[in-house]
Amino acid sequence: MDNLTHSLVGALLGQAGLKKKTGLAMPALIIGANLPDVDAACFFWLEGTEHLGFRRGITHGPPALLLLPLILAGLLWGWDRWQTSRGKRPEKRLPVSFKWLYMLSFIGCLSHPALDWLNVYGIRFLEPFSSRWFYGDTLFIIDVWLWALMGFATWFSLRREKKGGDWIKPARVAIAVALAYIGLNGAITYQAETRVAHGDHFHELPTGAEMVIASPPPIAFWSREIITGGNGMYASDGEVLPGRPLDGCDFSALRAADSQIDAFLMWSRAPLIVELEDGSFWLRDARFMMEGQGGANFSVRLPELPCENSSDG
Repeated sequence: MDNLTHSLVGALLGQAGLKKKTGLAMPALIIGANLPDVDAACFFWLEGTEHLGFRRGITHGPPALLLLPLILAGLLWGWDRWQTSRGKRPEKRLPVSFKWLYMLSFIGCLSHPALDWLNVYGIRFLEPFSSRWFYGDTLFIIDVWLWALMGFATWFSLRREKKGGDWIKPARVAIAVALAYIGLNGAITYQAETRVAHGDHFHELPTGAEMVIASPPPIAFWSREIITGGNGMYASDGEVLPGRPLDGCDFSALRAADSQIDAFLMWSRAPLIVELEDGSFWLRDARFMMEGQGGANFSVRLPELPCENSSDG
């Protein structure tokens, strides 16, 4: 999910009462909720599609989820000690507990992969022990309804707190509503995928139903873009996407010679080969073929067509 969503989750957890556990609890929760995205720094040294094979991996796996909160807790604890030594520590700040700083940083970090799993991009939960991708297909990467719910609830809770009212209950209610909303979206996806994969007319799908992905759109959470197919041939809501069968295609040499291609195929869930008007061949992913999606970030050019059967699919 986007970083605003992650930040709002951390803020709501704090307003739900967790910020009473220790001083600097809110920074621990909010920064912790964003901390696994430290892997975005890879854009400084990786080029093209190489980031696809790196993001949502090592910093989202078990070792990082234990180590990153420890680093954050240590930095926050050190910041409190530094402010105290300089006489700049805020008087209203609660006493700082390193144990609670670590626990809250850990909770914030755990919320991050849980949210990232919800969209079609995927996440590698088990890195570095396994590079398997997991997909929730439940929410679009930016969900404006969650923004509205959690943003309003955070503002309302803070306003209540400032006026001396019950500020914990609104945050807890918002968290419950958010979880119900996520559950509803999960049910919509499950019903959509099941209806396609096991429906009476699944065999009539133009590219088959070897793979069925119910992709949530940006705003209309109640609907789904249905992607079906496999083996390089896919359809979106019944409309066949450009591509060709991958039977007889051997990418091993290209992957060994080009890190861009290797990273793309490592990441891609529904790869297909697209031929442009200039005769060039590109690898793309059926999940990111909508107008305005993908582009250079989700495609890589093939220097040659690595397939025995070069006829159009």
